[in-house]
Order: sequence, then structure tokens, then C-alpha cells
Amino acid sequence: MRYFFHIAYNGHQYHGWQRQPKHISIQEVIEDCLSRIVKMPTMIMGCGRTDAQVHASQYFFHADIQEEWHYDFVFRMNKVLPSDIALFNIIPVERNAHAQFDAKSRTYDYFIHTYKDPFLTQSSSLYLEKNLRYDLMNEAANLLTKYNDYRSFCKSPDQYKHTLCNIKSVQLFSNSNTDRIRIQITADRFLHGMIRAIVAKLLKIGKGELSIAEFENYLIKKEMHPNLEFAYPQGLYLSKIIYPYLNIPHSSSFMDRFKLTPENEWAIVTP
Repeated sequence: MRYFFHIAYNGHQYHGWQRQPKHISIQEVIEDCLSRIVKMPTMIMGCGRTDAQVHASQYFFHADIQEEWHYDFVFRMNKVLPSDIALFNIIPVERNAHAQFDAKSRTYDYFIHTYKDPFLTQSSSLYLEKNLRYDLMNEAANLLTKYNDYRSFCKSPDQYKHTLCNIKSVQLFSNSNTDRIRIQITADRFLHGMIRAIVAKLLKIGKGELSIAEFENYLIKKEMHPNLEFAYPQGLYLSKIIYPYLNIPHSSSFMDRFKLTPENEWAIVTP
């Protein structure tokens, strides 16, 4: 029987989702814990890869488990999983359902704070920048939906058959103090390092180091850049996965930590 597992994780201590021979990964930890519960080696397939120190406030993986269980599986898994990985629920699916290939959209959120705050260190990226031009960043971000080849924003484009991505929406939010910003991007797929490369360019625009025309030129030329810059990883979250047969709201209260006070709420950045 195939099951989808709905989880969230804080990626700060891990070298990404995918199992690796010399580094600890989210996949390795979950597979080891799951194998202990079902008492046999069990492999899992995730809905996508996240880089080292990147988080997921919503994530799905699938696993095939032959034996039925008559105990609280979620409870047992959460007892053996470390505190920075949480399992919310387990959903039985069709035998051919696939956590990675069946996903029709993925949403990422990137959080930035522009003042030092020790309580945001691992959950938001610090950029000590005054007077970022959020309006220009937003104008540039809106160009992303007009193009579909993101080779210029990929860390290793040659590993893919193609670098086409359909970005469905991009939104920028800031708080009323304009010292925190949230960038949200939804697409059918993302390339290696793509979000962080885009954010790095948007920050350069906000600082006046890159023009909107120069940013658009990256999208037009579709060339690989050997010195591509990337924003810090800890501000990035895989935050929503939608399947044709599955659209589950957040089970984690994690995002509540980013809800601001009533007098200082997130607002959409407009031109």
C-alpha cells in the first residue's frame, strides 16, 4: 500500500533533503526512523529537493508499506523523529501516486529581516540594508511570470533535460516598519538554486546595484553564469504543495511565528 506522509522540518542542522554519503540529510533521518517503526528497510520519495539549511513548512513524501498497522503510527513516528522534523498525518493513495512527479504546483516563501534579531537567526535571512527599494524589487519580480526559461538562475542547468519553469505567481510583502520582507513564488517546478538566485538579484535591485532592464536581460539571454550569486539559505521555505488529488492546508503553526502584530501586518508591495 502506498502512503503520502505530510511533514514539516527545520533544515538548519541538515545538508538538504536528499540522502548523501558524507552528510546528514532529512531523507536519511526519516528513512531510518520509518524503518525502525515498520521493522524493515523502507525507502521514501520526496516531493522535491531542498538545499542545506533550507526549511519546509509543508512537505510530502511517499512510501510503500505492505503490513497494516493497528497502532497510532503518527504518534510513534513523532516519538522517534528529532524535534526539528514533524509528521502531521499519513494519507493512503493510489499505487501509482507519486510525491514528486504528481505535484502540479509548489510554493516557496523567502523571509528577510534588515535588523539584527537573535530570534530570527535560523528562520529568516539577515541583510543589514537600509532603504531597500521594495517597489523596484516588486517591479522586477513581476517580470518572472512573463518568461519561462530560467537557465540564467540555475546552479547546475546541464543536469536537466530543460530549464523551463512556469511561474504562476510572485508576490512581495513587507511590514509597516519596512524592515522585514517576504517573497512568495509559485511555479510548477523549480531548478537547483533558482529561488535563492532570483532573490539575490532582487536584493541587488533593491540596493540600486542592478537595474530592472539588466535583470530582464538575464531572462531574455538564458545564459549560464559561472559567478551566479545566491541569497542565504535559512530564509527559504518550501511552503505549499498541491496535487490534482490532494490540497491540504498547513498543519504546522510555524507560519504563525511570522504573523505580525495587528498594527504591523504584512502588506502586499505595490509599484
